[in-house]
Amino acid sequence: MIALTGGAGFIGSVVLKKLNDEGIDDILVIDTLGTGEKWKNLVGKRFLSVIPKEEFRNGIKCGEYDGKIRLVLHLGACTKTTERDADYLMDNNHRYSIDLAEYCNRNGVRYIYASSAASYGLGEFGYDDTVFSPLRPLNMYGYSKHVFDEWMIQTGSLSNSVGLKFFNVFGPNEYHKADMASMVFKSWRQITTSGHVKLFRSTSPQYSDGGQMRDFVYVKDAVEVIWKLINSTGISGIYNLGTGIARSWNDLVLSVFSAMGKDVSIEYIDMPALLEQQYQNFTEADMTRLNATAASHSFMRLEDSVVDYVQEYLLNNWKYV
Repeated sequence: MIALTGGAGFIGSVVLKKLNDEGIDDILVIDTLGTGEKWKNLVGKRFLSVIPKEEFRNGIKCGEYDGKIRLVLHLGACTKTTERDADYLMDNNHRYSIDLAEYCNRNGVRYIYASSAASYGLGEFGYDDTVFSPLRPLNMYGYSKHVFDEWMIQTGSLSNSVGLKFFNVFGPNEYHKADMASMVFKSWRQITTSGHVKLFRSTSPQYSDGGQMRDFVYVKDAVEVIWKLINSTGISGIYNLGTGIARSWNDLVLSVFSAMGKDVSIEYIDMPALLEQQYQNFTEADMTRLNATAASHSFMRLEDSVVDYVQEYLLNNWKYV
């Protein structure tokens, strides 16, 4: 079987669809569905069962799954960059990941897990996926991912494992993410309801209002990279997963207006003080190492991916992948 944590979540559910498209359905979806709309990401997809994350955690600790799993895709986590409960994040994002890694180490199982570009902090040391110990994440979410990357390195657990430092992923199936949904989705909603989009004013003289930059990556591209890694068992290590090209928030929002056929109207607002303390004005994945592997990928242009997302999904009653 394949164990897919976060399988009802944003990236995880698109990975689940990709596995199904490739004829794979012996999949355990590990997730907590709660009372929200996340369950809709599972509709129409094939899998063996949905198992609550703590039940699965207990099962791997007591040997229930020994010899039964051939691959662990660990995409589940709390991704709220504003989450303040450090104990919760250390258990949910860090120690849970360790439990899965130890299971994989004991059983010789390949392990592909989600790290995050939030680990890079302000980017003082660049966005080089060979640099770890000097990094200073700006929020507890980024720190929980960073310390797990360091644990994997320090324990020598990367020989049959891949960590992926996701940059700003957007696309269909993120509808349940509320405040953590992408700015593409938020822009579409704002334009639909008010005709304009609100962006933060810049707090740095280096960037104009809305000129702060991110490496935006379409979820379909991210999933194609994951699929290549599933099939390239000789690849191991921790890699960036972005496009390698930073674009501004203004570029992103203009792409949404264009995809919707609407006139551009942007209002710049002050950034909340809490967010200002942990705001990344620039991110751009150094893709040198991944591009040198069999998982190298040609990413869609931002404008093309926004058109696909807006016109094929958002304007089509929030269609799911």
